[in-house]
Formats: sequence, C-alpha cells, structure tokens
Amino acid sequence: MLIATWNVNSIRTRLNQIIKWMEIKNPDILCLQETKVVDDNFPLEPFQELGYEVEVYGQKSYNGVAIISKFKIENVVKGFTSKYEKGTPDQELNEQKRLISAVINGLKIINVYVPNGSSIDSVKYKYKINWLNRLSTFLCEQEKEGELICLCGDFNIAPLEIDIHDPNRYEGGIMASKIERDALNNVLKGRFFDSFRIFEQNTGHWSWWDYRNNAYELNKGWRIDHIYINNKLSSKLKSCVIDRSQRENIQPSDHAPVMINLNLEDSYEDYFEEEEDLFEI
Repeated sequence: MLIATWNVNSIRTRLNQIIKWMEIKNPDILCLQETKVVDDNFPLEPFQELGYEVEVYGQKSYNGVAIISKFKIENVVKGFTSKYEKGTPDQELNEQKRLISAVINGLKIINVYVPNGSSIDSVKYKYKINWLNRLSTFLCEQEKEGELICLCGDFNIAPLEIDIHDPNRYEGGIMASKIERDALNNVLKGRFFDSFRIFEQNTGHWSWWDYRNNAYELNKGWRIDHIYINNKLSSKLKSCVIDRSQRENIQPSDHAPVMINLNLEDSYEDYFEEEEDLFEI
C-alpha cells in the first residue's frame, strides 16, 4: 500500500499537478494539507473520476486537510472533537481546520497540518505548542491496543539538526526550537517512528524549500513533512521517499510529497485468523 502526504498550498491552484502526479504514482491513500478551500468548493470530481473517495475538512483561504483513498473511508473524525463547550480551548483549537482522521482497510490514518508558529515570541507560537499538546491527548484518546496507526502531514518542525540545511543559523528559531521539538516528542511518546529515518540517517534530504531567495535552486531546504508509524506498523514498512521532483513544477507548492510503501498482507491474514478464532467452539 502506497501512502503519501503533501502540503499542496492551495488545492485549486495545484489541482492539475496533483492529478498528473497521482496518475503516475498511483497512491492508495493521499493526505493533503493547506487545501485553502471550504468543503463545498473542494474539487471532488477529478479525484472521483480516478476512482478515489474523498473526505475534506477545510476553510476559506487558509489551512484545510483532506484524505483521498482508493478504499472505503470509515470512522471519519474532523478536528480534535465535535463536542466542546464554547469558550473552551477545544473551541479555539478546532476553529482552524488542521486535522482529519479515518480508518481505511483497518489502518487508522491521522492527517495533520501543524501551525507554523510565526516567531518564537508571538501568540501564534503559543497556539502551536497548545495545538501540539492537544494532538498528544487526541492520540491517547484515539489509540486502541493492537491498532495500526499512520500519523502524517506537515508538522512545521525539523526534528533534528540534520533536517535543516544550515542548522547553526536557525538553531533555537521557529521550527527548530527546543520547545517545539519537545512538544513533538510528547506527541510521539516513543511509540511512533519517523518512517524516513528508518531508512536514511544522513542530512541533505528536504521536503520544503522557501519560495524566497532561490532556496530550491540553492538546495536550502528543511525536512518538516513527516510520516510517523506506530510500533505495530513498523514491521510492515518497505520504504519511505521524498519526491522532490514536484518542487520543479511551474508554480509548484513549496513542499514535496513524502511517500511510504507498506506490506499489509500479513495484517489482513492476522485479522481474518482472529475473526475465525472468535467463532471456534
């Protein structure tokens, strides 16, 4: 199963690029971030014509996430919770459309667009940390024993110094601060693994290049788009790659797709064996 995550920086601006890429790569599941469109205006038809189901959670001009799947999308959750009291932290954190999750073929997909944070001394930075802390709680609420979970998206955090082209220059700054990294580690709690780092331990691999200052041409990038898998899923992982070629498009997103390939055949066999056991006398 091929699963991809991609911050497309406007679904309508990048639609033709996305469709062309999907026709070539043929992903089973594609998680999008920064779709920047309300649900009613999301362009469903081009994906449906390719044989995909679509679930969206968006807002006008900002944020927005979507799950696109060849398989049936079930148990969809939009935001941290649909039940909250006005004036509570959950109301504020849910106002921005940044999280959608679902179950697909027994695999729980959690697609996130973590706030950027703007700058260390800003209100947006505090919001980012609060959002990450709520994500940690959300995962604890959602997680069930033995479940296969894939947590993916644009995290707006470089976990390690090797994930930045010039770590000394950006040390302690936005997307590289200790507080952000600690908050991300609190989300993962040692039970989720960075798919990319299972295969690649060296620096020089980026998923985002700023539009400014010829960052892509000079290869001055960051690795801030991640696919995390829980321990039960890690044995199914076959590969993880960043498709940087999409950053070379005309008017591209500033992010590149990240993809993992999973072998879930054993998981299905285990599932059916467990079902058979339930009916044994």
